[in-house]
Amino acid sequence: MLPECAPLAVPFVPFQQTGSKRYSQQDALNNGTLFPGLNLPFHLKAEARNVVNGPLAELQALEFVLLELGLYLDTHQGDAEAFELYKQYAALEREARSKYEAAHGPLFQTATANSKTWGAWLADPWPWNYREGVER
Repeated sequence: MLPECAPLAVPFVPFQQTGSKRYSQQDALNNGTLFPGLNLPFHLKAEARNVVNGPLAELQALEFVLLELGLYLDTHQGDAEAFELYKQYAALEREARSKYEAAHGPLFQTATANSKTWGAWLADPWPWNYREGVER
């Protein structure tokens, strides 16, 4: 039983339409959703700060968009345009990850599967230890 002072909540879940508008990858990461229609008014920010800054953040934005598109495609399997967009972002993410790892070392242990030794994973600086201008 709820106390008398407990407010009554009215949930609202927007329905995603096929072919919905989409944010750019940077705006998607800033807003926490790829789809403006799911960005509820009480979640809007007066001035969304740009969290995408640098190659690692760009990679994170690409991964975020892939996750959002994947969730969308789970409920909209017939949206061929979204599936093509998913494949395009997957290719961009693979390319960005490859470039990042070539410049800064592996992000995950699984990236060492192509290395000659396990030491490559431990010898490289960890992503959060990387500093601009410092050679590996």
